Amino acid sequence: MKTALVTGASRGIGRAIALRLARDGFRVAVHYAADETAAKQVVGLIEGAGGAAFAVQADLGVQEDVHRLAEHVGRETPVLDVLVNNAGIGSSGPLGEETPEGFDRVFGVNVKGLFFLTQLLLPRIPDGGRIVNITSGATRIAFPEGIAYAMTKGAVQTFTLALAKELGPRGITVNNVAPGIIDTDANAGWLRGDPDAEAYAASRHALNRVGQVDEIANAVAFLASDQASFITGSTIDATGGGNL
Repeated sequence: MKTALVTGASRGIGRAIALRLARDGFRVAVHYAADETAAKQVVGLIEGAGGAAFAVQADLGVQEDVHRLAEHVGRETPVLDVLVNNAGIGSSGPLGEETPEGFDRVFGVNVKGLFFLTQLLLPRIPDGGRIVNITSGATRIAFPEGIAYAMTKGAVQTFTLALAKELGPRGITVNNVAPGIIDTDANAGWLRGDPDAEAYAASRHALNRVGQVDEIANAVAFLASDQASFITGSTIDATGGGNL
């Protein structure tokens, strides 16, 4: 059985990715930062459907935790076939409201944590393995209300291009999935239950609706599959035609 690690898998997009990869036959390492109950629920859902999974905790903004996460995965499996770098946090707001502490925190989790976790796990990824990074439509659509967050996702896309070139001789593909506005718990506070907010979010997409977590998980599952064996250094734009 192949193994996949999905970071930030206790809720939202990461949860949907973990459940989808489990349905595709992967044993899934369900990473979480703080909500152990939610992570164990995901593991329970996978195991209840006949799959295999285990939970692993780490704050990706703390380098000691990043090392501990890599070591935990290494104890569970000698080979990691798929790494999905999904975990991420938002930033404080526009340029005038961002703080040095908030800037460092969002870059620490979204860029530094992702970078060094990938570095530590790379020796376990076999030839022909898959790395999928979750970026954002904010890399091509102006997003001043979360400028530091958007900058982190731009950095990840640059990382993806460079790593795809480096790992190409090993047949390891490295790609991005860039979501638009997705109906997740993280967006619930401003999106759900407010008709004006829902209408605004829908208007930002050519498909005139917000995305669903399963739609992002489907894109990740494709990139993790044999069907995507000749795709690398690319971004699947999953914004529903955002700002077309």
